[in-house]
Amino acid sequence: MSVRWEAVGPDPADDQNGRSVSDGSASVTASGTGSTAGPAHPRETSPMESPDATAEGAARAQEIIRSEMQPDDQAGAVDAENADEENAVKTAAAEGDSSEGSRAVLRLQGIKKSFGQTQVLKGISFDVKEHEVVALLGPSGSGKSTLMRCINLLERVDDGQIWLDGRDITDPRVNEDEIRSQIGVVFQQFNLFPHMSVLKNLTLGAIKVHHWDKKRAQKRAMDLLARIKMDSKADSYPDQLSGGQQQRVAIARALMTSPKLLLLDEITSALDPMLVGEVLDMVAELKQQGTTILMATHEMGFAHDAADRVVLLRHGVIAENGTPRQVMDESQDPATREFFSHFRGF
Repeated sequence: MSVRWEAVGPDPADDQNGRSVSDGSASVTASGTGSTAGPAHPRETSPMESPDATAEGAARAQEIIRSEMQPDDQAGAVDAENADEENAVKTAAAEGDSSEGSRAVLRLQGIKKSFGQTQVLKGISFDVKEHEVVALLGPSGSGKSTLMRCINLLERVDDGQIWLDGRDITDPRVNEDEIRSQIGVVFQQFNLFPHMSVLKNLTLGAIKVHHWDKKRAQKRAMDLLARIKMDSKADSYPDQLSGGQQQRVAIARALMTSPKLLLLDEITSALDPMLVGEVLDMVAELKQQGTTILMATHEMGFAHDAADRVVLLRHGVIAENGTPRQVMDESQDPATREFFSHFRGF
């Protein structure tokens, strides 16, 4: 293609081989044949014309067009470019960097939360990738449970953003019930309805909140109970179960609607030590099945063995973020080493 620039009047008629871009005083014409029909001062572009001259003409044409733009037009072009860059950053934040591996199911960015004059969370930022198990560790009062409640929208953050599967769930316009249907939560207490059977405890939310039909809900519940080897207890009531069995039922209930993320908040803290193992075995099984889990726990041995990553909170900030070996075995931070020294084996 050859390019020429001429100071000619606007040409409304272009031939089939050329295009004219005009601002009323200058015209740039591109032709694939080496010639273009024009109303005045036609000039053939020689096949022997140097490439440097051709490129220089094109550059000169672009320079003239830019120089004749109004200041507002130039500002608008800059604003549009900046907006594109900002949208690209937001998209990257929501979707995660694919070069790093699995996408981020959960992304926290600068989460802050205060109660009165006490700031509990002071800018928490980390990701939980798909199929990843992340253990949230730290002493009592470090902000673990508050962070869990913020993720499930039981508490509103003061600042920062929470992204769930690429969606900003801290946007005040979101449907909170819809978001909660995508997050399974198990708290320290079992919170089972004592007057309902195990089967009804599992199916109640699916039927009443998510509008599943009874047959579908019961089939899903029985499948989950079979997985945790408690299908024979479907008609039992919570007070007929051990603490470990009740907590396993609570976990099964959290899995009823196949959530994108499972939050486990100190799920063994209210259990007799003899019953902790059966609950942790169930969590290990969920890990093997690829469930995405964020769990706050004081079970250091289990966190070391089962978690893909450990996030250690201290005074409302992230003190450590890495693999269990990096954080629990190899950290050189004196406060981190002192914390884990209180637990057997660390």
